[in-house]
Amino acid sequence: MDNLTHSLFGAVLGQTGLKRRTGLAMPALIIGANLPDVDAACFFWLEGTEHLGFRRGITHGPPAMLLLPLLLAVGLWWYDRWQTRRGTRPEERLPVRFTWLYLLGLIGCLSHPLLDWLNVYGIRFFEPFSGHWAYGDTLFIIDIWWWALLGLGLWFSLRRERAGKAWRWPAVATLAASLLYLGHNYLVSQSTVLTWAINAKGPSVGVPIADPVRIASPVPLAFWEREFIVGAPNHWYRVAPGEVPSPGNARPITDQPCAWPSPAQLASGGSQAQAFLFWSRAPFAERATDGSVILRDARFYDPRARDRFAVPLPGVKCLPRAAS
Repeated sequence: MDNLTHSLFGAVLGQTGLKRRTGLAMPALIIGANLPDVDAACFFWLEGTEHLGFRRGITHGPPAMLLLPLLLAVGLWWYDRWQTRRGTRPEERLPVRFTWLYLLGLIGCLSHPLLDWLNVYGIRFFEPFSGHWAYGDTLFIIDIWWWALLGLGLWFSLRRERAGKAWRWPAVATLAASLLYLGHNYLVSQSTVLTWAINAKGPSVGVPIADPVRIASPVPLAFWEREFIVGAPNHWYRVAPGEVPSPGNARPITDQPCAWPSPAQLASGGSQAQAFLFWSRAPFAERATDGSVILRDARFYDPRARDRFAVPLPGVKCLPRAAS
């Protein structure tokens, strides 16, 4: 998910009462909820699509979940001591307890991969022990409705706190409402997949395997709709949002397909192609304007932004793809 969502979620956790456990509890929760995204620094040394195979991996796995909160707790503990030495420590701040700083940072960090799992991009929960990608297919990566829910709940809790009224229950209610919202969206995705299975009644039309991959991809704004993607590597079909997921509504993802490149041809793409293929869940080859091949992913195929999430293979000629 985006970092605003992570921050709001961490802040709402604090308003449930966790922020009273120690001084600097809110920074521990909010920073911790964003800390795994330190892997975004890879943009400084990786080029092109290489970041696809790096992000949501090592900083989201078990070792990072233990180490990052420790580094955060040390940093916040030092900051409190530094302010004390300078005489600038706020008088109203609670005593800082290192153990609680670590535990709250851990809670924030653990929330991060769980929220990242919700979309179709994927996450590697057990990196570096396993490179397996997991997908929740539940929310679009930026969900303004969840922003509104978390933001309003946080505002109401803070407002009541300033007024000297009970302020924990609005945050608890916001978390409960969030679970209902996430559960609803998860069921929408699962029902979309189930509807396809019922309407297909066997092997899917045009897909060269009996049990094709099915992806119910959430769309921006309309959380109740899904873009449905079905198929197998280099053979993908799409059902537009708002249409019934059935073979009759499925259209090829591209009208300019290419045969899948050979291993030697893929190697010509170097580290860019290697990272892309490690990350890609729905890869296919498409013809470029010059007749060469471009590798794309059906989840993020947008004709209006055709160079995103793609790797060109300029030295590879697009050959006709075998009929499915």
